[in-house]
Order: sequence, then structure tokens, then C-alpha cells
Amino acid sequence: MAAPGSAALSALSQAEALPRPLYSLYLHIPFCVKKCRYCDFLSGPQDEETRERYTRALINEIKMQTICPTGSPVDTVFFGGGTPSVLSGSQIDRIMEALHSFFSIQEDAEISMETNPGTADDEKLRVLKTAGINRLSLGVQSMHDRELALLGRIHTAGQARQTFEKARKAGFDNINIDLMSALPGQSLESWADTLEQAARWAPEHISAYSLIIEEGTPFAAMYENGSLPALPDEDTDREMYHYTGSFLAEHGYQRYEISNYALPGRECRHNSGYWTGHPYLGLGIGAASYVNGTRFSNCTDLREYLEVLGREKDRADATEQTDKAKQAEKTGITSLIRTDLHSLSAEEQMEEFMFLGLRMTKGVRSAVFTERFGKSIEQVYGRILERHISQGVLEKTPGGYRLTDRGVDVSNYVLADYLLQ
Repeated sequence: MAAPGSAALSALSQAEALPRPLYSLYLHIPFCVKKCRYCDFLSGPQDEETRERYTRALINEIKMQTICPTGSPVDTVFFGGGTPSVLSGSQIDRIMEALHSFFSIQEDAEISMETNPGTADDEKLRVLKTAGINRLSLGVQSMHDRELALLGRIHTAGQARQTFEKARKAGFDNINIDLMSALPGQSLESWADTLEQAARWAPEHISAYSLIIEEGTPFAAMYENGSLPALPDEDTDREMYHYTGSFLAEHGYQRYEISNYALPGRECRHNSGYWTGHPYLGLGIGAASYVNGTRFSNCTDLREYLEVLGREKDRADATEQTDKAKQAEKTGITSLIRTDLHSLSAEEQMEEFMFLGLRMTKGVRSAVFTERFGKSIEQVYGRILERHISQGVLEKTPGGYRLTDRGVDVSNYVLADYLLQ
């Protein structure tokens, strides 16, 4: 993989000369106790030594990155994975210390961590709270042990409930729980029971996603050979989705994005930033970034990441170093792990404004579009807007446009119409 060219790096570095915007930070922790059968994320089990080497490399990336100038203000931080809570308390403390040393983390910053109920005991939760994590995202997925076992989760429904209660006891007052519908063998009744139990827990936020069978996963192989229990059909899937919205609304949760529901004022600020064009820097292998109108990602190879960013003692036993590792020692720059660097054209930025913004229930605002692009939304998308309104998948609001319930049902097809190229 070749490092980005000097012109591209120069364009990114221009951010340093501009007024400092608020940034979001995403830190990818690619470790988990066991890979779930449906998961195609960049993650997997690793030994303690590898987790420690990765922690040191991640801290080095924080120190060495030049895309966001030292002292840049940060309003949200998100630890994703994988299962970030598999890290030790000491490792989490050191990462948080590095973040505070090189960024200006705002006093009211939302700092989230994805947590598997099977990896968070009383002590770990206490450590997370003390380290500054103020929002947990618990990967519950289901309230039924049979469904959890089929998914390959390492916890039971009872353990998930205990973890939630322990998190409350540790002082967490902002908790999301992830739930998954349209599971193999799942009925509307079992999904309704999962929602009912979740509502009794009274978390501040609920993310409810339909299962997607991803290529290359154990579930995909099981589906192909016929060993996977039958999936709910499309009509049942949509019935589950509509039931979710109505049931959660009755319990005070409002849908603010296609798959996300929150009590008033408890929307996930970090994820909302993705859908509204907020700049963010990704740290760790495979992490994506959007800074100064440019998108790029980090390499996905763990060994390469450790070679470039690992400390010298991490490579003390190596008989030889790669050219990339040697170059990293000379230059001290993180450009060597950057890939897929692309500066978005005005048309591409308009596309993203539409197909990301329309995921939000409030939709897109015409005034923001005009301010950002110097053209009215009707000038660019007039015919598409008119067609979608006539089809009943889009509606005009006092300040812009949003998807209707019917539009949400066919959102993949509707949003694709806003691609200009």
C-alpha cells in the first residue's frame, strides 16, 4: 500500500490553518472474546500481549497524527469494535490520558464505549466510569437465551440484565442497549417480548437493527447449507419494524434515525454527527475518517499497523523490518497507515448530505443545504423531490424534507436516487 501523495496530505493539513472545528473521535478496538456467527466486523480474539502492543500503537497514533492539530476541541468520543471492554482498566486509562493530552476534550463531551455483557464486571464498570466513559452501549441483542446461543453471543439474557443493573450502580446514567430483530427462528411474539423487557429496564437509548446475513460469516455458510433456522419473511420483518416504533413510542422513546430510538434529549450525539456531516477522526486499524472534506481509512492489517506504530521494543526480536516500518521511524508520520484517501467533490458532498441526512426522522433542512453549497436544494434535486413526494415516500416539512413511513420501508431504493453521478 502506497502512502498518500504529498498533495493529498497537504490538503488534509490545511485544516490546521482553518478555524478549529469541533471534532469527533472514533477508536477501533478490534478484539473480542469470541467472534459472533453473524459478525463481519474487523475484529477477533487475540492474546494479552497483542492487546498490549495494540494499545501502545494506538497511543502512538494519537500522539503522531497531524490531521487534527494538537489541542483540537472534541465533543464526542466513541470506542467501538470488536469489544473495547476486553481491554484492561490500565489500558483504557492510558488511552484516555493520551486523548486528553493531545486533544481538548470538552467538559460536556459524550464519551461512549461498546460493552459486551460478558466482559463487564463490577470492577471493570467502576474503572470505565472513573476513566471518564459516560455512556455505555451494551450489546444485548436479545432477551431469549436460545436466540443468543444461536447468534454466538457469550452472555445469557440474565447476565445482560445483571450487567445493566451493575452499570446503573456504577453511576452510568446514559446507557444504550443494542437489539436485533429478524433473527433465524424468531417470531413477532418473541421480538415483542424482547422489546417489552427492554422497556422495563428503562435505558436512555435503544438501537434496534434487523439482522443482515453478511457474506463470509458462519451465518452465511449455515444459510447456504440449510442448517440455519428459517428467517422471518420480508412482511414479518417490516411488521417487526413498525411494531418497534409504535411500542417504543408508547414508552417514551422517539425514533430519531431509521434504527435508533431515544428518550428526549438522549440521542447519540456521536452517531448523529455521522449523519449530519460532522468531522471525525478514526484511530486504530480499519477506522474511517472524514476531515476537511476528505475521507480516508486506516489499514486493516493488524501486523502492518503494529509494525508502523509499535514501539521499538515491540520489534526488538524481529530479524528484519519492513520498508514501511523503517520509513515510519525516519518520518514519524501516520500517513503510512492511511488508505482510500479521497477528497469529496461538491456533488459528492451534496449526495452525502441527502442520503445520510434523510436517515434522520427530522430529515434535511433546506437552509443548511443552501448555506453549505450555495444552491437551493430544489435547484439540484427538484425533479427527484417532486417524484418522491408524488410517490408518497417523501414529504415537505416547514424547513425542508423528510422520508415518510413508506419511504423508510424502501429507504435503500429512495436514498439511491440522490446519487448525482
